Amino acid sequence: MSQIRIGVIGANGRMGAAVCDAVLADPDLALVAAIDTSAPTAPSIVGVAKVGSELQVLAEAGCQVVVDFSIADATRRALPFLAMHGIHAVVGTTGLTDDDVTAARAAFAASTANCLIAANFAISAVLMMRFAAMASPFFETAEIIELHHAAKVDAPSGTALETARGMQPPPHGWAPDPTHSGDVAARGSLGPNGIPIHSVRMRGMTAHQEVVLGAAGQTLTIRQDSYDRTSFMPGVVLACKRVRSLSNLTLGIDSLL
Repeated sequence: MSQIRIGVIGANGRMGAAVCDAVLADPDLALVAAIDTSAPTAPSIVGVAKVGSELQVLAEAGCQVVVDFSIADATRRALPFLAMHGIHAVVGTTGLTDDDVTAARAAFAASTANCLIAANFAISAVLMMRFAAMASPFFETAEIIELHHAAKVDAPSGTALETARGMQPPPHGWAPDPTHSGDVAARGSLGPNGIPIHSVRMRGMTAHQEVVLGAAGQTLTIRQDSYDRTSFMPGVVLACKRVRSLSNLTLGIDSLL
């Protein structure tokens, strides 16, 4: 079976560089293009046929799948281009809004290609989100603390928001929090389903999250840690291999596991 031709957007970033290394290491994948749309010069990637800063490089290289770990503005420009050229997209960019997802769904609905957008590609993070969703209806209170490296530009993280979206309150609703109001910053910001989310940005960290659930006399803490960007690569490689068999737009890698 021939190799899947892969392009990478955001190749100059740490995540993009890790994706390039993972693609180069997999015998079923071929890295044929690498670009960084925000870079004034082409990225320096060993083992790739075409490099540059323009999206057209991806089409010229004959990419079948493009992995995008760039910034939200670059992804907003890239997805309509990929859909128009029939190139499948695997997206891990943070900071995308619900409107961005809606626009991507519309673009790929009119395309022969598919798109997968995931808040997190680490298997442990996917399981953490699943466990939190299973547990939340049995507890009276819930909070999320997400901790990331100091260079992360968005807060709260996409993983925290996606976790909260999956956590349903108990039948009688969350217990009231008399200390919480819009001007009490120490209580975090209210995320989806009314769950407070606290964001920490600190040097020395990569990506970490705790979901803390409480009821009378007991708490449950579900914690996930990614100490290195290699933790995301098995999920990215799996998505590269499976995105062609999906339909239109898929959120998360749960269905691939």
